[in-house]
Amino acid sequence: MNLTEYIESKREEHLSDLFEFLRIPSVSAQSEHKPDIERAAKWVADRLGAAGLDNIEIVPTKMHPLVYGESLHAPGKPTVLFYGHYDVQPPEPLDLWASPAFEPAIRGGNLYGRGTADDKGQVHIHIRALDAIRKTAGKLPINLKVMIEGEEEVGSVSLWDFVNANRARLKADALVVSDTSMLARGVPSITYGLRGLNYYQIEITGPAQDLHSGVFGGAAPNPITILCELFAKLHDSNFRVTVPGFYDDVAKLSKAERKALNALPWKASEFRKTVGAPGLGGEKGFSIVEQLWTRPTLELNGIWGGYTGEGSKTVIPSKAYAKFSTRLVPNQNPDQITRLLGRHIRKLLPKTVKFKLDVHSQGKPWVAPYTHPFFEVARRALEKGFGKRAVFIREGGSIPFVTQMHDTFKVPCILLGFGLPDENAHAPDEHIALENYFGGIKAVAQFYEGLAGL
Repeated sequence: MNLTEYIESKREEHLSDLFEFLRIPSVSAQSEHKPDIERAAKWVADRLGAAGLDNIEIVPTKMHPLVYGESLHAPGKPTVLFYGHYDVQPPEPLDLWASPAFEPAIRGGNLYGRGTADDKGQVHIHIRALDAIRKTAGKLPINLKVMIEGEEEVGSVSLWDFVNANRARLKADALVVSDTSMLARGVPSITYGLRGLNYYQIEITGPAQDLHSGVFGGAAPNPITILCELFAKLHDSNFRVTVPGFYDDVAKLSKAERKALNALPWKASEFRKTVGAPGLGGEKGFSIVEQLWTRPTLELNGIWGGYTGEGSKTVIPSKAYAKFSTRLVPNQNPDQITRLLGRHIRKLLPKTVKFKLDVHSQGKPWVAPYTHPFFEVARRALEKGFGKRAVFIREGGSIPFVTQMHDTFKVPCILLGFGLPDENAHAPDEHIALENYFGGIKAVAQFYEGLAGL
């Protein structure tokens, strides 16, 4: 029985094993799930051992454990470092799930449950691919290092400490990550670019305490009103960010890349359907694909203040808050963007209020050429696994670890994603298409075997 036939024969076994993984509520943001996090780490360690890896460790960190394993029995063959995460987002709001978040369910060709796409399902694809190779070939054909963390959904607080302390140990010829999406159903994809991410929280203070809106309204400054006015001024009528200098360093797309991106088999109608809004916005002068992947943004992510409970309470609040973020593109510097933004906010706000701007995180954008031979192996592997032409894409999301690893180790970063844009990652009814899950196992197995031929 060859590799593909073996993988096909184990479909029920693959799913049963994945269901077990998905039932562990490894929510990294909620302290009550600490025992579940530890249980998930042990589950991953056990499966890596069963797939043929050695020197497996569950590494304690300041927050949640990291799992590491390796197989270094292929002298002269390439060495790959695979990265993923076993932690998941909180499932709330629970009432919006059609089936319980941690009880996997199959409907309409999709597998539903928290972590199916982000990132347990994609990590499991690699584990099952390695297991299939070992069962059919007797050993793994390349040198492999695997690092699965438990803090990705809370900012990977401990990950970089581990990397810096183990640089020699983690040295590899390429980094492989499966935490992204395919362009569309039936279009296997390799991602070669990600936007960077800066995340902020602003606090605006007006009166020393909440005030009666009848006694003080009309004279006292209202922080919520002023906060709304601030964000209304941060875009112009063409939805360009008004922060001076914001676009100064944005890398211009070459004509060839712009043509290639806009020629991808991507349907704007499907995107509009997924968004579900009456219409789309975005920066004028650019296609939807360009807006999503190659242009920077500033987005308001949350705003609150004053009284929001049941009934009425007529107050002018003392404080108002907002969370907002910038997605950055190549050549933009996260530190510089923060400085420009802080300066502009200070200029726009009236003297009647004080403000505090907290920087929660900063992450650089990443884009890389896909001319290395490893990418060609990946393309061929995807086409064997899915029986469809594979494409190279960029993504609008951010994986700061990819940028850090690329800058530190100067090796190709190959992003093989098996999710879909409408998979509801971070939202109720998260899911992965079963055709992508099973096709992913075959493609990843072909990828690791193909690398052995280089």
